[in-house]
Amino acid sequence: MPERLTEMLMDTWTPLIILWITVLPSIYMAPMNQSQVLPSGSSTGLKRLNEEQRVLHRFKRGWVWNQMFVLEEFSGPEPILVGRLHTDLDPGSSKIKYILSGDGAGTIFVINDKTGDIHAMKRLDREEKAEYTLTAQAVDRDTNQPLEPPSEFIIKVQDINDNAPEFVEGPYHATVPEMSVVGTFVTKVTATDADDPVYGNSAKLVYSILEGQPYFSIEPHTAIIKTALPNMDREAKEEYFVVIQAKDMGGHMGGLSGTTTVTITLSDVNDNPPKFAQSLYHFSVMEDVALGEPIGRVKANDLDIGENAKSSYDIIEGDGMDVFEITTDAQTQDGVIRVRKPLDFETRKSYTLKVEAANIHIDPRFLSGGPFKDTATVKIVVEDADEPPVFSSPTYLLEVHENAALNSVLGQVTAHDPDVSSSPIRFSIDRHTDLERQFNINAEDGKITLATPLDRETSTWHNITIVATETRNHSQVSRVPVAIKVLDVNDNAPEFASEHEAFLCENGKPGQVIQIVSAVDKDDPKNGHYFLYSLLPEMVNNPNFTIKKNEDNTLSILAKHSGFSRQKQEVYLLPIVISDSGTPPMSSTGTLTIRVCGCSSDGTVQSCNAEAYVLPIGLSMGALIAILACIILLLVIVVLFVTLRRHKNEPLIIKDDEDVRENIIRYDDEGGGEEDTEAFDIATLQNPDGINGFLPRKDIKPDLQFMPRQGLAPVPNGVDVDEFINVRLHEADNDPTAPPYDSIQIYGYEGKGSAAGSLSSLESSTSDSDQNFDYLSEWGPRFKRLGELYSVGESDKET
Repeated sequence: MPERLTEMLMDTWTPLIILWITVLPSIYMAPMNQSQVLPSGSSTGLKRLNEEQRVLHRFKRGWVWNQMFVLEEFSGPEPILVGRLHTDLDPGSSKIKYILSGDGAGTIFVINDKTGDIHAMKRLDREEKAEYTLTAQAVDRDTNQPLEPPSEFIIKVQDINDNAPEFVEGPYHATVPEMSVVGTFVTKVTATDADDPVYGNSAKLVYSILEGQPYFSIEPHTAIIKTALPNMDREAKEEYFVVIQAKDMGGHMGGLSGTTTVTITLSDVNDNPPKFAQSLYHFSVMEDVALGEPIGRVKANDLDIGENAKSSYDIIEGDGMDVFEITTDAQTQDGVIRVRKPLDFETRKSYTLKVEAANIHIDPRFLSGGPFKDTATVKIVVEDADEPPVFSSPTYLLEVHENAALNSVLGQVTAHDPDVSSSPIRFSIDRHTDLERQFNINAEDGKITLATPLDRETSTWHNITIVATETRNHSQVSRVPVAIKVLDVNDNAPEFASEHEAFLCENGKPGQVIQIVSAVDKDDPKNGHYFLYSLLPEMVNNPNFTIKKNEDNTLSILAKHSGFSRQKQEVYLLPIVISDSGTPPMSSTGTLTIRVCGCSSDGTVQSCNAEAYVLPIGLSMGALIAILACIILLLVIVVLFVTLRRHKNEPLIIKDDEDVRENIIRYDDEGGGEEDTEAFDIATLQNPDGINGFLPRKDIKPDLQFMPRQGLAPVPNGVDVDEFINVRLHEADNDPTAPPYDSIQIYGYEGKGSAAGSLSSLESSTSDSDQNFDYLSEWGPRFKRLGELYSVGESDKET
């Protein structure tokens, strides 16, 4: 230890001593400028000579120096001599005074005003201030007059190695891919030294690794860190802690140093294949599992992370490749096995699959290490479940003739229990699909029978649903649609397509076609309709008309002669028999009305009534009807006008002091509102003496007069009001035609024989404050509640 301390002191003081020896001779041995030497005679002559020279000559600077230097951080028992100033005007008689000004003058640097010696009074730090600019001047000590112009000089602080290197940006973090080759760039670090980079080696840095070998290396001068070992595996060790040192003085002994840390993380590359945790997986699933439902998961582990660990799963072999599928869970990277097709325990009880897991992102550099995939075997066992019955067909189509007999069998549906236990099946019809109950089914064998007659012309198709239920487990139910087509039979006779009325001109010619008629048939024969037309046997030799069948299945009516006259006969009726070609054939008789009309020369019908002959000339029947319609319209307008005038003049409210009633309005039924006062017959609450005569309201003038309710027997005098109201209430509740509207009930009758008299206060001359209702409690239990209400009201008023 003493030897190392001695070496450090020698390294520090040797350059200082050499510098001191070099600087001092340059200060004292500099060449001096020649100046005039004045005689030592009269002072007046010296003064005059100085004034003449000051006027006639330019003085040259007489300072003798070089640039001054001082070592930083130098300290001793006495101030450090930096240098000495001297002028050739100084005769040594102490007449000259030296003055120093500028940076640090008087505080850091002090000058001896007689000798010109400059001393540093404090320790200097080059890193704080590298140089000082000062101004020196020589003046006369007595007069303080400057002898020469001031001059500037610089004192430079010489650097010593007193600052260690620092890593300002540390600590560092870096990343390098795993399995990198030797020499792969990792990162670069930088250290700074506050010492003078120009003078000496105080700021010359050399880098080295203290910790982190043999995995990494660093360039001594560039500070670039590189990998030093090949194939470093992240899965073995992911993070490394490296210590870097920077040393000044070129790395030589005695230099100062600083350190920093670099945390180096190996990033992942895809250098590991996926691997199943086990080679054989076992799963079990119920046969009634829903399609797409997951039944199990397999996992292939990958030592890599992130994108390099992602794998895809596939089924590559097995007897259930079309029954199952496998997908990848993006969150957990599991292989999820799902059902693609329905399972059947009775058909197949187990499956064997071979699944493969392969990396999605493969690095070609590592393909030589083997395939990045793995396989595993999956065995799936199907377990039995209680399944619903299965019909022999997904749909059924039955046909039946519309004239089929009741209870005849239309067809049969069959179903069976697919389970091993094979439960018996019971059949039924979903009555929501057969609301009219036209069909029945045998619960044991599934035979469908007819319950009500069918009519193809009403409904050609009937769609019902048959339900099959297991007898041992009623929750196991299946349904199947059954379509029943009703076949046609010839059960409808043909008839005219429309009500025909033919018109025959009086000036018509024999053989002229009067009308062409057509027929329709509700039946639907396979070969289409073919109709036969004929006249009634007694009309075969009709002298006026004949018929002719057309090729388009229509019939033409022809006139046999001319000379028809409206005055002789206005209307002719011609019965025609229409028959179809069905089995058995059906026929009907339709009557054609033939009206004789007056026509123009071109055959246009003008008039078909016999009254046209008696009408005034130029006035037809249509014109007469129009005139009558106008007259009737005018009469209606006049009547309405008079009625409105009468209603306008009559007051709406009849002020009759003797007919004052209480109107009780009920709002507990939804209806037409308060104005709907005439929805009910309010005669039920009128005086029984006037039950046979309707008593209308007089406070509001009624727009319509209602008839009294029918079927209400007269009530004898003296009937109890409570019983009377209960009877009327019972009748109203049992009346299906009574609408639930709001109404105004008029209680105009208060009963007879009451000991209490009238309860109405409308005509009472006393006020509420003058009445005492204590007597209500004496009337019995029916008026007890009313007495309590009035007594409460009086107590509130007193309060």
